[in-house]
Amino acid sequence: MRILITAAGSYGDIAPYTGLGAHLRAAGHEVALATHESFAPLVRGAGLGFRPLPADARASGRAAGRRELMRAASVFVRDLGVGLADAVDDGDELLVLSTTTAPPGWQLAEALDVPTIGAYLQPTHPTREFAPVVSGARSLGRWGNHAMGRFSLRMVDRVYADAVRDLRSRLGLPAAPPAAVRAGRERAGWPVLHGFSPAVVPRPADWRAGLDIVGNWWPHHDPDERLPARVEDFLTAGPPPVLVGFGSMAAGEGERLSELAVAALRRAGLRGVLQSGRAGLAGAGDDVLTVGELPHALLFPRMAAVVHHAGAGTTAASLRAGVPTVPVPVTADQPFWAARLTALGAAPGPIPFRALTAERLAAALTRVVREPPFASAATAVSRAMAAEDGAGQVRKAVERLGRG
Repeated sequence: MRILITAAGSYGDIAPYTGLGAHLRAAGHEVALATHESFAPLVRGAGLGFRPLPADARASGRAAGRRELMRAASVFVRDLGVGLADAVDDGDELLVLSTTTAPPGWQLAEALDVPTIGAYLQPTHPTREFAPVVSGARSLGRWGNHAMGRFSLRMVDRVYADAVRDLRSRLGLPAAPPAAVRAGRERAGWPVLHGFSPAVVPRPADWRAGLDIVGNWWPHHDPDERLPARVEDFLTAGPPPVLVGFGSMAAGEGERLSELAVAALRRAGLRGVLQSGRAGLAGAGDDVLTVGELPHALLFPRMAAVVHHAGAGTTAASLRAGVPTVPVPVTADQPFWAARLTALGAAPGPIPFRALTAERLAAALTRVVREPPFASAATAVSRAMAAEDGAGQVRKAVERLGRG
């Protein structure tokens, strides 16, 4: 089967689909991944076909107000819709859609009469069991959670309104608002497989049939890849260090965060690895090592703890490694995942990014490294995740669709 996976956003929104695509390719399918040009080497390194989508516009708007963010998001998804229309090939037999690409992807599927399946990294459907992931971590009660979930979907429909209108016109489809298209998919029981662990977020009892939580699909990396020699040398030169990294967050704040992180590590008496990321973290000294992009699967299990922004992928990687964490959420779904880490017992209460200080970070690190229950909780979740096969579950769903 010829399969096109579509994903848009930052590294954490894209990388898991390289592992999913590689798994589908190993099962005999022809797989391409449509995403931003900057991720072309990542995609091709996984042995997948690459098709370009417009650049991620979210980074330029992170510091703006809510109205400006909505406007920037609307512009981005209009460009995204055009890019997806250009990326789809006449020979594609199945579209695998991420959270961001699903609304325009539905229009393409309708026009081309191609089946689709959702492969989401976050829960987006309303439920009484927790508030929408983008609204923060605080529960609003069963009625409030569900009402806010429905409201969040209406806000998403507003963001995609122009993109859907333009795309349907281009494709020769009759006019239909995003809410109507989405409602039609819901009535049809459109399948969505969620790529996170049910040990982290159990499946809500009030979700409809067809919404399943199957376990993570992990970023692809060469099975023969090893950590660089200088990293191995640092790791073996003393006790396990703490990794500090903020992924694609905190651009322009590298100097402040680097000084803060090093001060916190030394206050807590711990060695550290600073992962530069978009912020450009850097530190020097016998007790600190700076690294670039390295596979979490190789690096995290060697750590005593991880300080991170609580993105979905980094949260999953820390739990998979069985190491405790100090979550420092910045935006979007990160407070939700930080709250899950805390509820699981694998982390102390999160430190909001704007409230981060060397003193607070040092105190949290002292707890997670010195108090055994945090590591025990992370290890328990790691064992549960090891028994899951998220990519395999997607493959089975894909092949059921192919037989249908």
